[in-house]
Amino acid sequence: MTKPRVVVGMSGGVDSSVTALLLKQQGYDVIGLFMKNWEDDDDSEYCSTRQDLLDAVSVADTIGIPIEAVNFSKEYKERVFSYFLREYQAGRTPNPDILCNAEIKFKAFLEHAMQLGADTIATGHYAQVREKDGLFQLLKASDDSKDQSYFLHRLNQAQLSRAMFPLGKILKSQVRAIAEQHGLSNHAKRDSTGICFIGERPFREFLNRYLPTQPGEMRTPDGKVVGKHIGLSFYTIGQRQGLGIGGAKEASGEPWFVSGKDMANNRLIVVQGHDHPALLAARLTALDSHWISGTSPTLEHPYAAKTRYRQADAPCRLTDISDSSCEIAFDDAQWAVTPGQSVVIYDGEVCLGGAIIEQGHG
Repeated sequence: MTKPRVVVGMSGGVDSSVTALLLKQQGYDVIGLFMKNWEDDDDSEYCSTRQDLLDAVSVADTIGIPIEAVNFSKEYKERVFSYFLREYQAGRTPNPDILCNAEIKFKAFLEHAMQLGADTIATGHYAQVREKDGLFQLLKASDDSKDQSYFLHRLNQAQLSRAMFPLGKILKSQVRAIAEQHGLSNHAKRDSTGICFIGERPFREFLNRYLPTQPGEMRTPDGKVVGKHIGLSFYTIGQRQGLGIGGAKEASGEPWFVSGKDMANNRLIVVQGHDHPALLAARLTALDSHWISGTSPTLEHPYAAKTRYRQADAPCRLTDISDSSCEIAFDDAQWAVTPGQSVVIYDGEVCLGGAIIEQGHG
């Protein structure tokens, strides 16, 4: 009997390629789907879409599965990029990859896959799904260094019930070995980094095309002017590079960091020293919360949280939860808690969901 049909999101990278290969080996009826999510200035200097499509087609041919390309640029611009610009304009630092997963890969892509007769979809994310007591849980990947549950925390029950992550129990080194062993042309291809629509291009240069520069003062918390900024949208909390005040050595001689933004007066607040108190937050307030199970976590229960990707889990408690917001207290103060980023909550290996950071508190 033929196994169910799975539509695999194939990006041209090694992870999604091995995902398709493994499912084919397991007897699934596999179809590859390549998503084009960005069209503006899609040139070969920074944007690798053309090469990625060629790589995906080459792999599909090797594996022996059909593949089609679908253009979600319109949906991406409306649902992800417009939000990205609004957040930066408001002085926050959004994470568009999280919204892309919720709105494009597991919504627009899922809907398209269903039209192709898919029973489920699969991606090359390093994460796991488990059904328990009638609910679907999102779990961390076995390869802790590659775990991507942080980026998937806004998925809901309907989306998780249709999702497969075949790499969840595999190490990245094994993935490359499998790809090479089966003659996949992209087995040594470098992993893509950064935001999908920016590629490798300089971030400030990209943002400057869409947002105006509004120069203003850089000040210390006690009001001393130490430099000029080009526009608050172009900086993020904890930023050290590109401030242009390295020569303004104060008594400590330590490097400068962005610690805050005074939007009303167009001032960038900077401090000296990595461990300056203004860069540390023992609590945070977060909005637009999303809980995967549909119900809120337990108040005052010991959980762990990440306030950014590639961060060790930080022990914490939820001290307040309302319909769409929450407050979190950490056992140890967290560095550079950044408005617009996501705080993601874990109970052991289970990702419970998360919210958008509004503000860190000392």
